[in-house]
Amino acid sequence: QVQLVESGGGLVQPGGSLRLSCAASGSIFSIDTMGWYRQAPGKQRELVATINSGGKSDYADSVKGRFTISRDNAKNTMYLQMNSLRPEDTAVYYCEAILTPMGWGSQYKYQYWGQGTQVTVSS
Repeated sequence: QVQLVESGGGLVQPGGSLRLSCAASGSIFSIDTMGWYRQAPGKQRELVATINSGGKSDYADSVKGRFTISRDNAKNTMYLQMNSLRPEDTAVYYCEAILTPMGWGSQYKYQYWGQGTQVTVSS
């Protein structure tokens, strides 16, 4: 069974920083793309950033230059360094992984989600 577990959320003042982590565990053969999404109250879930297995990353325009996504393939862990945080960054942040479970061929890829971690930016 595969699990994604986020950590690192919390309350921070505007202009502050937080670092989120997402650890994938279980019977995993390989992980393709990983990503961070967020959902604010009353809004749809939106993409924040993605990173593929080769380290190529992409960002939403709203976080470019402030957030940095990275991953440690040996640890099956992804990170999101968030700097210059704004009140509008307040949301539940979810990690997502497209991966192949152990025992399946690499052509089989499934989407998994973490449970989410709350980020609140407020003075």
